[in-house]
Amino acid sequence: MNNDHNKDSKANLTNKKPQVRRGRGPGQGMALSAPAEKAKDFKGTVRRLFAFLKPQAHLIFIMLLFIIFVTLISVITPNFTRQILNELQAFIDGTAGENSVSLIKRLFILTIILYVIGFLMEAIAYLFGNYVSANVGKGFRNTLREKLERLPIKYYDENQTGNILSVFANDVDVVTNSLQQSIIQVLQSFLTIIGVLVMMFVISWKLTLITLVLLPLYVLTTTVIAKRSQKRFIRQQNELGNLNGYIEEMYSAHKIVKLFNKENDSYQEFVKVNDRLATETKFAQFLSGLIRPIMEFISNIGYVAIVIIGGILAGALNPILIGDITIFVTYHRRFMNPILNLANLVNMLQSAVAGAERIFNLLDAEEEVEEQDIVKIDLDKVEGEVVFSNVDFSYTADQDLIKNLNLIASPGKQIAIVGPTGAGKTTLVNLLMRFYEIDSGTIRIDDASTTDLKRSELRKMFGMVLQDTWLFSGTIKDNVAYGKDDVTLEEVIEACKQAHVNHFIETLPKGYDTILNEDASNISQGQKQLLTIARAILFNPRILILDEATSSVDTRTEAYIQNAMKYMSQGKTSFVIAHRLSTIKRASTILVMNHGKIIEQGTHEELLLKKGFYHDMYQSQFNYYQA
Repeated sequence: MNNDHNKDSKANLTNKKPQVRRGRGPGQGMALSAPAEKAKDFKGTVRRLFAFLKPQAHLIFIMLLFIIFVTLISVITPNFTRQILNELQAFIDGTAGENSVSLIKRLFILTIILYVIGFLMEAIAYLFGNYVSANVGKGFRNTLREKLERLPIKYYDENQTGNILSVFANDVDVVTNSLQQSIIQVLQSFLTIIGVLVMMFVISWKLTLITLVLLPLYVLTTTVIAKRSQKRFIRQQNELGNLNGYIEEMYSAHKIVKLFNKENDSYQEFVKVNDRLATETKFAQFLSGLIRPIMEFISNIGYVAIVIIGGILAGALNPILIGDITIFVTYHRRFMNPILNLANLVNMLQSAVAGAERIFNLLDAEEEVEEQDIVKIDLDKVEGEVVFSNVDFSYTADQDLIKNLNLIASPGKQIAIVGPTGAGKTTLVNLLMRFYEIDSGTIRIDDASTTDLKRSELRKMFGMVLQDTWLFSGTIKDNVAYGKDDVTLEEVIEACKQAHVNHFIETLPKGYDTILNEDASNISQGQKQLLTIARAILFNPRILILDEATSSVDTRTEAYIQNAMKYMSQGKTSFVIAHRLSTIKRASTILVMNHGKIIEQGTHEELLLKKGFYHDMYQSQFNYYQA
C-alpha cells in the first residue's frame, strides 16, 4: 500500500523543522536526525554497542582464549632469544658452559615451534573475529529492518530516503568493519601491554621505569587529540548521509532535472555537499592521523634513553648483558606498539561510535502507537460501515488540520471526497487506515474502533489504488497478485480483464510472465495504473479507497475503469478522492472538504442546486474543459 499523504498535507506543514531542500524529486525531506557536533551520550552509545555483542559471547570467549595463548607466545619467545644472545656473549667472553651449544639449539627449535603455533592460533582468532563482526552486522540490519516496520508513515514523510539507506549501508558497514579490524587488536594489545611489562621488570626494573615515565605522555596525547577529532568524525558521518540522500534524490528525479535544464545547478549543489564531506573528512583524518607520529616521536626518545642508560649499566659493577639490553629494546617496542595500535584504532573506533549513534538514533525514533488486539473481526462478515465521530487531527501541535469531523459512510455506498489541495482529503483516508493516529475522537468500522484492532487486521479490509503507482521488479503476474496468497493464473487474468488491461498483456511476447524492470519503466504510466487497479480487483476488499485512480489514463480507458470500479464496488463501501469532478457524478454522497472540515455534502445534483463551494468548483472545471 502506498501513502499519498503528501498531496494534501505538505501545504500544512509549514511549521515543521526546516527541510533539506535540494530540488523537487522524490525523497525530498529532512535529514535524519543526528548530532551536529558531538555524541550526546558517548558512553551510552558504547554500552549499547557492546549489548549487540552479547549474543556472540561464546564466540568471543573462544577467541579470547586463543588471543591469550597468542599473547603468551609473543611475550615468551623474545625471552628465549635473550637467552640465546647471552649464551653467544658467553662464547665470546670464554665463559660458556659445556651444554651451551645444545641449549642454543633447543631454544632455537622451541622458538620456531612457538612462532608457528602462534601464527595458527592468531589466524583462528581472526576467523572467529570475522564471524563475530559479520553476525553483529546481520543483527544490526535485522533490527533496523524490524524497526522500519514499526515506524509510522510520518517518519518516512519527514526523513530523506537516502539518509535512511545511508544508515543501513554506510553506518552499519563502518561499525562492523571497525569491529572486524579492531576487536582482536584491542584485546591483544591490552594483554600484550600487561605481559610485556612483567617481562621488562624481570630483565631490569630501572630500564622499565623509563618506559613507564613515557606512558602519561601517550595517554595525554591520545586523549587530547581524540576529543577534538570525535566532533569531526560525527560531522563526517552526517555529511556522508547528506551526500547519499542528495544522490538518491537527484537520481530518482533525473527526468525532472533534465526537463528544466537544471543539470548544472544540480551539479553545483552536489559539489557543495561533496566539498563539505571532503572538508570534514580531511580534518577528521588529519587530527586522528597526528596520534601515531607524535607517539612514535615519544617512543624514539625512549629508545635513546634506554640505549644510553643500558650502556651505562653494562659497564657497572653488576653489568646487564648485551642480550638483556637488546631484548629489552624489543620488549619496549612490544610495549609501545600496542599503545600505538590502540591510538591508531581511535580513528576507526570513533567512526564506529559515530555510525552507531546514527543507528541508535533510528532505532530510538518514535514508533507507532502500541497496537491493541481487543476486537476480533471475521473479514467475511465485515459490512463496511465507517463512522468518524468528533475526530481531531494535526500534523503539528500548533496547527489544526481536521477539527471535530463527523462522517457516516453506509455499507455499499460510494463516498466521493473533493476539495482544494491541502483540504485534508487524503489525510482522511490515512486516518482511516491508521497511517496516522488521530488526536481525539473515534473512527469505527462496523461498531469496532480502529484503535481496538491490530493494524494488519484492519488493513486487510481495505484495497487501495493511488495516483502514485508502485510496481516492483518481477513478472506482471506477481505484481498483480501482490498481497494475496495462493492465487491462480486464471484469477489474475480475470482481474486484468475487469481492469481492461488483459489485451495489452497478451500482446507482450511473454504475456503474464513479462518481467517489469526497476520502477516498471518498460510500460507506460497508464498501463502501470491499470495493473494496480487489477491488483485491487483481485484482492476483493470490503472497503475500497481510490485516490485519483484514473488520473493517468486517457478518457476512453477512464470509461472502462469506471465500469470496472462500478462492478467491483457492488456491495462494498468505497471512498473516491477526485479532482476531476466529472468522475464522481454517480457517487452516493459527495463530501466537500476545505481546511480539514466537511463544508458541504450531498449528491451531485443536490450540491449543484445549493450553488455553494462545490457548484463553483464544478463550474470552474466545466468552463475550463469547454474552453
